[in-house]
Amino acid sequence: MSKRREVKERLATLDEIDGIMVAMKNLALLETRRLAAFLATQRRAVAGIEAAAQDFLSFYPEIAALPGGARQLLLVVGSERGLCGDFNETLLAPLATAMQQADTLPVVVGRRLEAKLQGSQRITAFVEGPGVAEEVPAALVRLAGVLGKLQQQRPEEAWCIGALYHDEESGAPRLRQLLPLELPKTRPAYSHPPLLNLEPAQFLSQLTSQYLYAVLHEVFYASLMAENRKRLEHMDGAIRRLEKDEAKLRLRYNALRQEEIIEEIEIIMLSAEALADQMADSDRHS
Repeated sequence: MSKRREVKERLATLDEIDGIMVAMKNLALLETRRLAAFLATQRRAVAGIEAAAQDFLSFYPEIAALPGGARQLLLVVGSERGLCGDFNETLLAPLATAMQQADTLPVVVGRRLEAKLQGSQRITAFVEGPGVAEEVPAALVRLAGVLGKLQQQRPEEAWCIGALYHDEESGAPRLRQLLPLELPKTRPAYSHPPLLNLEPAQFLSQLTSQYLYAVLHEVFYASLMAENRKRLEHMDGAIRRLEKDEAKLRLRYNALRQEEIIEEIEIIMLSAEALADQMADSDRHS
């Protein structure tokens, strides 16, 4: 009886875990659908800014030139939450390759990735990342604060900004250069430069700030999309393994219950035989 009770308690625990994991899977699925809408909108915004930048830089390419010796600031976007398989581990190899360049300053986003890099002396800063789409603006504010402090510490340095994150389509890590804005590779689409209300240098400065704000939203949304897809995959595998364990335990539970029923039947039969013998002895002595 005690073995069957233990198996029954174990089954109840697995059922509870299964319910929690199914709920987490459904939340991840809901998040991917919401992120798909956010990501599509953000990509249209980024594409519009890039088109405007290409038009502008076609006529003012010299303004975008950086001074020599610009350092690479690399934003590495991991996950804030767990249960997403090897999502963070797959960033380590490309990060190690990028860090072979002495002028690279890595800034790590996400506590789960931070935990895997705590021993590294090359990491410039750690930033708490977003767990869901609504937390992206707050995460960007924290990131902006960190970047502002770094700029104050190194006011004489010019920076290029790149991002290492998961591409939501392939799920693989992607190294993407964000700034400086890429110069056009083709001839201008128009014969006359754009009409500006600002000085070209001031216009480029404001356009760059707007572009960085928009493209970082895209990077964070893409990373969250890949993370939740990885979580869905991880949850699917875990739920399947859990269901197999439950099926084995149910077979074990049924076998134990069958053994108990057989034992009860045997006890009843032995009791009936003993009672019949007692009645027979009583009849002989009467």
